[in-house]
Amino acid sequence: MFEIRKTELEGVLLVEPGIFEDHRGSFVEIFNLDEYKDSGINVKFVRDALSTSAKNVLRGIHYDDKTWKLIQCMYGKIYFVVVDMREESKQYLKWQSFILSHQNRRQVLVPPYFGNGHLVLSESCTFYYKMSEYYDPGNEKILRWDDPEAGIFWPVKEPVLSRKDATADYL
Repeated sequence: MFEIRKTELEGVLLVEPGIFEDHRGSFVEIFNLDEYKDSGINVKFVRDALSTSAKNVLRGIHYDDKTWKLIQCMYGKIYFVVVDMREESKQYLKWQSFILSHQNRRQVLVPPYFGNGHLVLSESCTFYYKMSEYYDPGNEKILRWDDPEAGIFWPVKEPVLSRKDATADYL
């Protein structure tokens, strides 16, 4: 059973799967096509990916104009940010953050034209995402993580960045 709620950003959804726990541990269904369709989510996912990172690693903010992403932290804890990159939107450059962890099992559905990035809060994390499109490096765009126009709050002063994220241009 999934509880699916709207967020402050139009089109971005927060998904909270039911967690069943007993003396043996827990069980969580992380994807159910019928339940997603019944909730109005009619996205065809074509690929899944895992990413592992250490504490204070910041990845993103990446986006394109085609890809839906369903994001979840499988292990650890992350500070996850979504940014509206639709230039014609009233919410352009508005952002919202979420704490995703292996304990809360929350998921965020990120539509096309919305950037996403995350900062690892735990000693390490495993980040899982489903995507509706195959990777097209020519279509990928990057919003610099510290872009002054977006003004995203990150709970770290000096994150660990990839070369690509560290050298991305500001808007």
